[in-house]
Amino acid sequence: MEESKEYSVSEISFAIKRCVETTFHSVRVKGEIFGAKRADSGHWYLSLKDENAVLSAVCWKGVALGLNVKIEDGLEVVATGKITTFAGKSSYQLVIEHLEPAGQGALLKLLEERKAQFLKEGLFDPAHKKPIPFLPQTIGVVTSASGAVIRDIIHRVRDRFPVRIVVWPTPVQGNGAAPKIAAAIRGFNALSQEGNLPKPDVLIVARGGGSLEDLWAFNEEEVIRAVYDSHIPVISAVGHETDTMLIDYVADKRAPTPTGAAEFAVPVKAEMVSAVHMLAARQINAATRYLNVLKQQLTGLSRGIINLNQVLSEYRQRFDERVLRVNHAFKNYFLLRTQRLDAVGLKPYFLTHLIEKHKISLSGLGARLSAASIDQVLKRGFAWVTDRHFNTVCDATTAKKSGELNIRFSDGIVKTKIAEERDARQFDLFDD
Repeated sequence: MEESKEYSVSEISFAIKRCVETTFHSVRVKGEIFGAKRADSGHWYLSLKDENAVLSAVCWKGVALGLNVKIEDGLEVVATGKITTFAGKSSYQLVIEHLEPAGQGALLKLLEERKAQFLKEGLFDPAHKKPIPFLPQTIGVVTSASGAVIRDIIHRVRDRFPVRIVVWPTPVQGNGAAPKIAAAIRGFNALSQEGNLPKPDVLIVARGGGSLEDLWAFNEEEVIRAVYDSHIPVISAVGHETDTMLIDYVADKRAPTPTGAAEFAVPVKAEMVSAVHMLAARQINAATRYLNVLKQQLTGLSRGIINLNQVLSEYRQRFDERVLRVNHAFKNYFLLRTQRLDAVGLKPYFLTHLIEKHKISLSGLGARLSAASIDQVLKRGFAWVTDRHFNTVCDATTAKKSGELNIRFSDGIVKTKIAEERDARQFDLFDD
């Protein structure tokens, strides 16, 4: 009998390790957690079991901190990772790289726990919700670029009121979907109003129908917090009308379907035009009715006003009488004056004598005035003395003060200067 090859314990252990890790380098294992313990280092040690077997497992600290599932006994989960051996105890274990709830019951339990947590933090508070703009210029959509959802949204918007639509394509289910959905929401909020890509006035986060597992990305904490922190109003449209995800509670508006989200985002242009025409017609009718009421009121008031012609007729008659009386008075006045003039005209002799008498008196006065004129007086040997300003000088004192004198004779004026007074008075004469 040929002897078999001899191995050391270590060789057997490493051979088994290579075989196990090569064969089970990536597996998904469904089971119920029990015996879960957290070490001081932050690592988790636990077991997964079903009705027939138990599998040891470990979740390192870095992975455990990023899990969306709380590790606790009794929770049915699906663990993703790799199988490795532990030579020191001749055992094998699952190194967990991802953990998610398994089954509808587990998911619903986790959903209720998260909902209670977010409610406690106030993330679902109605006071935080923002109003949806009535007529946005740009709509941002976070959804898959290849599904029917985006086509339904685009068609519905174009049918109602065409505006610009910007799509940020993301996966909407499976591992890695939640971080990308959250990143898209934050990316839209980070856009500048002056950039080449316009910042949306409203966001639609949408996905078609599916199972709870398919829609689970919209229950993840990072998506919920991204919606809560969004400065842009968010409309959620995930699944069918009967599906309710945590994003529906935190969003500013929940739509039953993606098509319904488009209807919430924009009004119907045709209805707006019709409404404007209707309001314009109502305004015209209201103005017409108002003017008719005023006209009726004015007509009613006019019935109580006395006819103006009747009011003025009496005053016209009085005025005519006054005019007749004035004309009559003027005629009498002129007649009287005419008669008086005629009476004077009957005595021409006396009138002629009176005129001649006045002529003689006027002739005498004229002769006296002529004899008293300056020229006649100067011809009789008198002179008229004035200062440089032609003010009359009547005495010597004034003449001394004047310095210059103007002496007017009948045939001209002589200018003089007053010499200084010594022993005798001197006058320097010079011609003008």
